[in-house]
Amino acid sequence: MDSVYGILVRVSKVLNVIGGTALTFMMFLTVADVIGRAGGHPIIGTYEVVGLSLALVIGFGIPKVSLNRNHIYMEVLVDRMPKAARAMMHTFTRILCIILFVLIGYNLFSCGNEFRMSGEVTSTIMLPFFPIAYGVGVCCFLECFVFIFDIIKIWRGQYE
Repeated sequence: MDSVYGILVRVSKVLNVIGGTALTFMMFLTVADVIGRAGGHPIIGTYEVVGLSLALVIGFGIPKVSLNRNHIYMEVLVDRMPKAARAMMHTFTRILCIILFVLIGYNLFSCGNEFRMSGEVTSTIMLPFFPIAYGVGVCCFLECFVFIFDIIKIWRGQYE
């Protein structure tokens, strides 16, 4: 079980690096476009590339953020519960999250298939949408494994 968790951690790190690289690329592209616009030579397709890159930044960062528990928790009531009730609440919310991310991943793959079959591309520089939809869909399914390991940690008493 620990080896599977190790693989999950490594894959999440790689995806996080890809997301961070996309964020850095977005920053440099935006700065270059602003400078180019000031000089009368904007970079064609910047808006499209930044939009697609943003999907990578958000989607590819989700598993690592969840593994590290870097997201915001609003658990004022949950913290006051007894330990067993807290474990039940954490398990219940993780199960709901698994259902949500399975649905999101499924829909992203469905949209990706539609984009691929119809040849849907961006309007200016003709970048295809389907690889982004598939990539973020994979990250959603990976997030489900993060939640499964969270549930295992909760019931082993290693989550707190």
